[in-house]
Amino acid sequence: MTTITALETAFTSTVASDGTQVPILTHRPSTSLGLLVWAHGGSWQHGSAAAWAPVTAALAAHSGWALASVDYRLAPAHRFPAAVLDMLAAIEWAQAHAGNLPIVIGGDSAGGTIAAIAAIARRDAGGPVPPQLLAYPPLDPSCARPSYTAVRGAFPNAAQLRAAWRSWLDTRTPDAPCPPAPLEVPSLAGLGPVVLVVGEDDPVRDDVTAYAERLRTGAVPTTLHLLPGVPHADLLNPAGTVLQAVTAALNEPSAV
Repeated sequence: MTTITALETAFTSTVASDGTQVPILTHRPSTSLGLLVWAHGGSWQHGSAAAWAPVTAALAAHSGWALASVDYRLAPAHRFPAAVLDMLAAIEWAQAHAGNLPIVIGGDSAGGTIAAIAAIARRDAGGPVPPQLLAYPPLDPSCARPSYTAVRGAFPNAAQLRAAWRSWLDTRTPDAPCPPAPLEVPSLAGLGPVVLVVGEDDPVRDDVTAYAERLRTGAVPTTLHLLPGVPHADLLNPAGTVLQAVTAALNEPSAV
């Protein structure tokens, strides 16, 4: 991986469509190859841009891309679509501040779900849809595919993840920008290129591979990286392989 030691890190903010202030933590190399808008994991209930700062800084330093980490609103205090509105606002902020740099949106785990929904919402609203880089996103609230029981004791198990989905979803929001579960969207046609990274030992693996198939059915350029022996949340492991895969994808022109 390329190593860039000089990073300028700072907080800024933007405003979501419902008037909420959205903090954004930025990491900028001295010379940036692009701007990555990132949503952290944490089952939609935990984590923050500050807590994920070692991860996002490493991603910026190794890739040479500037990174904007979105401090989105957390469940259960703020249910769907609050986090998606925050991500959409951050994407608009990126468009205003990227200059001529390319923009990619993404996230790990629940953050990947948020990024995927935001991309669909932008497509449905007729706006430009940036490429996506998604690390092991949960995509189906039923959590019923075989990978959820393939590895004994693997995190998150189906019951844990179903509970997390329930804490985030609010079916009383008919004006939400798009459906909350990407695998339930009738068509994925019209999205920009998507790179998916997931481990073979991750319970969400089958959701991610099913999503790759759906994307390809919709003629969306799709790259799937299935990493042998890798569990969920590997991006948080400094010695893990997901960081390397995400970094490589950012610097592969045909992918994003």
